[in-house]
Amino acid sequence: MSARIDQTVVSGVFSLDGADFDVDNNVWLVGDDAEVLVIDAPHDAEPILEAIGDRRVVGIVLTHGHNDHISAAVALREATGAPIWLHPADRVLWDMVYGQAHPDAVPDRDLGEGTRFSVAGTTLTALHTPGHSPGSTCLHAPELATVFTGDTLFRGGPGATGRSYSDKPTILNSIRSRLLTLHGDTVVKTGHGEDTTITAELRNIR
Repeated sequence: MSARIDQTVVSGVFSLDGADFDVDNNVWLVGDDAEVLVIDAPHDAEPILEAIGDRRVVGIVLTHGHNDHISAAVALREATGAPIWLHPADRVLWDMVYGQAHPDAVPDRDLGEGTRFSVAGTTLTALHTPGHSPGSTCLHAPELATVFTGDTLFRGGPGATGRSYSDKPTILNSIRSRLLTLHGDTVVKTGHGEDTTITAELRNIR
């Protein structure tokens, strides 16, 4: 029996270049009634902990280092004891969030190309997809016919690149080479907004 996917939406503020924006973030929980892998930790740990319940958390995987995806990560780690995984190329973004207030708070483990997670009999594999940020990483779960794309690919096209440490040609190359090569029926579960599929996004990538 494979894992199931639960979704929690956590609302908060995304800060960019001195401006604040209200935003809703998707948190994905992959697991069963006994254990779970958490994908992204935005804004507030409490609703995430409510969704976890009494399950053991095997890891907290951050798809990238922007503040609206990591600002609850340390609190979530303190509550669950689970390690935080982040691609080292996004450490600069982590430090922008935690560097001054919590300089001793660092990710526990490096998330890299091919890193594998096993939870509830299901394997998820990390795909390094830079562009939205240098360390942006997706998680592919072929047994669930799903890929978790963070802010790399949305319903309607690629993630935003008009910010520091982002690059449009890079994100387009990542999407074309790493995501659009997946089976067309693969469900794309994003960092914000609704699901889509690989086939549906083929026409949206230029």
